[in-house]
Amino acid sequence: MKTVTLPDGRGLPVMGLGTWRMGERGSDKAAETRVIQKALDLGISLIDTAEIYGNGGSERVVGDAIRGRRDDAFIVSKVAPSNASRRGTIRACEASLGYLGIETLDLYLLHWRGGVPLAETVEAFETLKTQGKIRAWGVSNFDVDDLEDMPNLAECSANQVLYNPQSRGIEFDLLPFCQSHNIPIMAYTPLGQSGVVLKNAAIAGVARRHNATPGQVILAWGIRHAGVVTIPKTATLARVEENLGAVSLQLSAEDLAEIDRAFPAPRRKASLEML
Repeated sequence: MKTVTLPDGRGLPVMGLGTWRMGERGSDKAAETRVIQKALDLGISLIDTAEIYGNGGSERVVGDAIRGRRDDAFIVSKVAPSNASRRGTIRACEASLGYLGIETLDLYLLHWRGGVPLAETVEAFETLKTQGKIRAWGVSNFDVDDLEDMPNLAECSANQVLYNPQSRGIEFDLLPFCQSHNIPIMAYTPLGQSGVVLKNAAIAGVARRHNATPGQVILAWGIRHAGVVTIPKTATLARVEENLGAVSLQLSAEDLAEIDRAFPAPRRKASLEML
């Protein structure tokens, strides 16, 4: 698996698995667990979750899936802004660790910026690192001005944001800012929203040229940039294997130009999109 380098020198896999909406229904738990285990079997070690996903349900599913194979997984979770005070962050992290059944998170993110001063959250993150409960910390849904307000920005190990051909606003200034500060971008909802990108004729044309699927083309498009990783969520075993094929897919300049015509790059600053 290709990786991007974190500030602490570890490699962050360019392909991961998102778990948003997992753990919401008990009847889906067995199937969701199998999907995560299939990802691990294929070498997709990056598993992304959050305390608000299913009110801890997603973390419980991930915990079940990685039981007995912790060393195979790179686990990311997130603290909600409402819990991001000094004490609240530590309590939330401990709860997440309990649900996951592990002692240490590989990466812990602030889910989005709220009313708690960033200095408080960062202080809690650093305490958790000292205690061995997290290996690194980062943020999610932060724009350039938010990152400029961050204490200890050099320690920020990721910024997880919405990014796909349909939502390219980060390319104007946020992506270059993160690249210049060695902050990896984690792209969530990388396949787009409501099937708009997956059903696009230009994407389909590129896919035919490469004997690939539209989904593989879209994911390969996202990770073409240095420092960008992708975390598509899927509920099917076949789609996990399909997604992995994007890692080795190389898009040509002609391919990229065709996608640009269908989904133009941003020409001005816009508010950061969030889901």
